[in-house]
Amino acid sequence: SWILSVYHDSFPPQNTSLCGCDKCLKEYDPWFSELMNASPEPFLAMKSNISQDTFTWWKGIQFEKRSFSYYNTTVERIFQVFPPSPDFAESSPDHCRTCAVVGNFGNLNGSRYGPLIDFHDIVIRMNHGRTKGFEKDVGTKTTHHVMYPQSSTNLDNTTHLVLFPFKISDLQWLLKSLTQGIIIQHKSDTYTVVILSPAFMKYVHFVWLKNKGHYPSTGFLTLILSMHMCDEVSVFGFGADRAGNWNHYYEILKNQRLRTGNHHGNLEYELIQELYQRQKISFFRGW
Repeated sequence: SWILSVYHDSFPPQNTSLCGCDKCLKEYDPWFSELMNASPEPFLAMKSNISQDTFTWWKGIQFEKRSFSYYNTTVERIFQVFPPSPDFAESSPDHCRTCAVVGNFGNLNGSRYGPLIDFHDIVIRMNHGRTKGFEKDVGTKTTHHVMYPQSSTNLDNTTHLVLFPFKISDLQWLLKSLTQGIIIQHKSDTYTVVILSPAFMKYVHFVWLKNKGHYPSTGFLTLILSMHMCDEVSVFGFGADRAGNWNHYYEILKNQRLRTGNHHGNLEYELIQELYQRQKISFFRGW
């Protein structure tokens, strides 16, 4: 397709060496490989500036009014404050990096997945996802926490902040938080903060979701990101509960008509099921 060809022209092919897992994500599958090979670099870095076209798409997500040059100046200021994002190690035949992507939906209640989640090398939680009081079902370990200003929470010194910026003010919020030590207690740690690139958001929207919905959900973005970070991915807390409700495990269900807002939740869920059926991820439904 034309979308895939555009991305193929711009980015190097995915590393093809296999990992030490029983079932490795990198094993060839034409459908999956084409989608993954189209990806740009997931995280913002000093040398990987986004294009004007990508910025134009990104600024429409939450109706950003400021200019491309203002965005670039803001990013430059961020990289003056903290070091660039780390490069994740390439897959290796003698190592298996495992990821647990923990969503926030109510199907985790009563699941008793906690020990299984904590067994993974990398445990990624999102937004208001919490562990206290829910340890048996969601575990205790968090190595990476995805958030943006409206969902921010204080992090301890074992957790990396993964910022998903939806507008320039989100980047400015990070800058303020870093310089004032608001959201994170160990800003001297070289790799405390990584920032998802708007180019990666656009890639997920166009290549994975075929431009459906206004923009991808945080959960789906996190899942696709995890497949670039790990060799083996397990997904928890995604989708509706047994009764069809899209509620959160840490809230009492009051509204049984909750849906997925600006996101194409049904398509995202279908893709998660497709990944599971193709044995690219393990998918734990909770029921």
